[in-house]
Amino acid sequence: MMTAAALEMAPRVGSIEVERQERVDRRLPSRTDPFVYGVRSTRIYCRPDCPSRRPAPGQIVFFDSPPEAVASGFRACRRCRPERGLGYSPQLEAVEAACRLLGSSVGDPIDLSKLSRQVGYSPSHLQRVFTGLLGISPKQYRNAVRSGAFRAELRRGRSVRASTYAAGRRSLSWPYSEPTDVLGMGAREFREGGRDVPIHYQTRQTAVGRILVAATARGICHVGLGGSEDELRANLRTEFPNASLKDFAPGRLARWADQIAGSLDRGRLPLSDLPLDIRATTFQARVWRSIRTIPRGRTRTYREVAEQAGYPGSARAVARACATNPTALLIPCHRVIRADRGPGGYRWGITRKIALLSSEGHAPKSRDMELSDVLAPASTSEGTPPPRRTSRSRSTGDRR
Repeated sequence: MMTAAALEMAPRVGSIEVERQERVDRRLPSRTDPFVYGVRSTRIYCRPDCPSRRPAPGQIVFFDSPPEAVASGFRACRRCRPERGLGYSPQLEAVEAACRLLGSSVGDPIDLSKLSRQVGYSPSHLQRVFTGLLGISPKQYRNAVRSGAFRAELRRGRSVRASTYAAGRRSLSWPYSEPTDVLGMGAREFREGGRDVPIHYQTRQTAVGRILVAATARGICHVGLGGSEDELRANLRTEFPNASLKDFAPGRLARWADQIAGSLDRGRLPLSDLPLDIRATTFQARVWRSIRTIPRGRTRTYREVAEQAGYPGSARAVARACATNPTALLIPCHRVIRADRGPGGYRWGITRKIALLSSEGHAPKSRDMELSDVLAPASTSEGTPPPRRTSRSRSTGDRR
């Protein structure tokens, strides 16, 4: 006859067994329970996320820890290395090894087959695991590494030809065929720090203060919010110290500025059709692309944006990408809020963020501000201006 304590423990033990079996069946890692499972026929014990073939349920025995499995006569699997503890992930180790190989072989061609052989995975499995963990494919990662090497060589003063070859490219047309994706400007312009690149700008008065819209020949490169024209011009000069700023606008820039200002004053004017000329890392590009899909009047949390962009668990990095957004309103990062529904930070001042959300019919929680403060006209004292940064580089921005 079972004691009362045993009766209380029985359902709990059974539920633990069910949960562990589900993790094994679905190859889900355990972050808190250091259990392993052993296979009776082979006398090998594994992690629940081991990539090996699943044994029949009747062949599985669970252990609370690797030492318990060893004491029962089981040996560690050589694929998942369960004896290395909870923090170890064979998939992560393989991806880190692949990243090191891609980063150290910028000038040498390395295809997926060669890469997968060196990390001990099949090409298809490496592609799936790499993309699942990083959100980009090995090829996209290699291209990002090459682009970074190309920019580094240009900053050292090397020629476009030498920089192209040092980045592992064999075609001299590459920097010119993808200028916006790689640099955000032409290669020679980038090497000279954007010197003398003509940037036209216009300012408009709106319900949340003045806005400044700046553009190159390729598209809009900056949209700033501020309390005065002097503040906005100073921020633009800080961002593009070597450019030739021109306080007049071709016809298309005037239309763009009117359209952006109209979206604030009249609402629901589309902004997604406006061309952008901005530089972004692969991570920033995916995050900003996700943010541009948030409709007016709706919000998403930093965590939700991270998951949609393919980077679950990267809410802090998403907040940093929001803080370095150079085009307010066009990339509506004011619609990204904290998990507790609070507004979070904003590069252009938290008061403006709340005012923008309120104008779109969404009022976030705020312990520190009354509605009258939110709707008050913007002034130079609201928030701090964007951090100083060098030409076309990314600022650290607000910490959330």
